[in-house]
This record gives sequence, C-alpha cells and structure tokens, in this order.
Amino acid sequence: MGGICFIVPGLILILFLSAVFLTHHPADWILGAAAGAGAAVPAVALNAASGFVPASWARIGSDRAEHTRWILYALFGGVAAATIGPYLVLVLLACGTVEIVVRRTASPSPRGSARLIVAGVAGHAVAIGGFAAIAWVAFKVGALSYGGGFVIVPLMQHDAVTTYHWMTGAQFLDAVALGQITPGPVVQTVAVVGYAARGVAGGLFASLVAFAPSFLFVLLGGPRFDRIRSNETVKSFLTGAGAAVIGAIAGSAIPLGLAFQRWWQVPVLTGALLWLFVIRRGVVSGLLVAGGVGILLAVSGVVV
Repeated sequence: MGGICFIVPGLILILFLSAVFLTHHPADWILGAAAGAGAAVPAVALNAASGFVPASWARIGSDRAEHTRWILYALFGGVAAATIGPYLVLVLLACGTVEIVVRRTASPSPRGSARLIVAGVAGHAVAIGGFAAIAWVAFKVGALSYGGGFVIVPLMQHDAVTTYHWMTGAQFLDAVALGQITPGPVVQTVAVVGYAARGVAGGLFASLVAFAPSFLFVLLGGPRFDRIRSNETVKSFLTGAGAAVIGAIAGSAIPLGLAFQRWWQVPVLTGALLWLFVIRRGVVSGLLVAGGVGILLAVSGVVV
C-alpha cells in the first residue's frame, strides 16, 4: 500500500506535465525548460551507472581474469544500448549465462536461458497497435527495468519513436527528463509514452501495466527471496548481467544525446556533467538548473 501511495502522486504529476509539454503549441518558455532539462539527462544516466560500479566491481572477484570479464560485460552492455537497443535484453542474458558457465556452477540450466532468448526475439518482433502496443511496451519496461530503469531507455525509445511513432526523439528526451523529477523516475517515463499514444487513458494504462510485474514479483516471490539470493547459479548470472547492466545504463546516454535538436543543449550537458561529477550536487537540482537555463534562453530570444 505504501508503494502505491508513493507512485500515485508522481503519476498524477507526470500526466499533468505531459499535457503541458506535449500540447500542440506549447509556449516558448515551456519548450526551453524541456530542452534544458532534457540536455542534462545523458549526464544523469552516466551518474546512475557510476553509482553501481564499486559494488559490481567488488562482486566479480579480485583476479585479472575476473576484472577482464567485468570490463567486457560492461562494454557489451554499453555498445548494445547505443546500437541495438531493442535487443539489449539478449545481451544481458548472454553475459549472465557466460558468467554461469565460466564459474562452472552446478546445474547451469542452459536450456532455460535459451528459452528466454527465443522468447525475447519473438517478443521484439511483435508490432501491434493501440492499447495492445502500449501494454507490450509498458510490460517490457516494468519487467526489465534494472539499476534504476535507465537500462530500459534504449528499448523504450526505439518502441516509442521508431516502431510506433508516438513521439519524436526530442519529445522522448523530454519525457525522460520529466520522469526524473517524479517518484519512480524512469519507469514513470512510460506514462508519458502512453499519454503520447492515447492521451490520459493511455498514460494511466501504461503506468498500471509497467508497475504490475514488480508488484507481482514481490507478492509472489517474497517468501523465496532468501533461497534465490543464496543460489550460486543465480548469483553468477547476476554478477555477469549486472556488469552488462551498468554498461547499458551508461550506453543509454548516447541515443539520448543523439536526440538533441538545439546547439545550446551541448554546453548545458557539459554543465550537467560538471554539476554531477565535479561539484557532486544532486540529480533533481541539476535538472531544475538545466531547465532554468533553457527558460532563460527561451525568454531571451534564443530559438528553442
């Protein structure tokens, strides 16, 4: 119940902001705020990835071969996020499976992994419209959002912009920025995607479908968590897949950056990187400052 109370206010806020930002003729200052905050989003993705590195690096082990595998997993995840976003999940599965094999754990169950990969390929081939398409996109977001959700950004971007044409690349960037200032940051972005597809009903439906997997996982799997966490095969899989997830979160910054449509977003991104990595200030404050810069540029007559 507490989780629902936490999510609902954020959902209401993001649907309201969606109506403001995705209207047909928003004011220039609104466009400036969206473009400014959107310019900071790639920096937020990199910041999210960096936060997971120490624990994952320690988990892989201490010898050179283990560190080499970690670097390779992260590279594969990053490259996949930047180039083949819709099939990123297959790379994560592959990295986890490789780590299982390398560690020679008991009962690696490769056939189960193969079934998952086949299901992933078949699932990504689905291209249907209406609420069924929203349900499919939202389900993937809810079921595959690891590490704060940025890992799912390339897949969600491909579906919303390329496959279904619900929004432009710039609008999707704005959606991610909006999600960052609400509870449940990246997952809430799917509500904006649903709104772009089918209005308020689409936004509510997308959010419901996206959060359903996590609620069901906790309700049904809670009593078994301790046994799952102690399973060596599971731990090996998460060690390999976890490193790939970190790379994927960082790699998501590339398609987000490529969605820039204004020259001044590049220096705003540079400022956001300094804000997060040099003076080490917060994400929300950084997004608000970046949005403020966009507003100033808009009211000063800079084309937005």
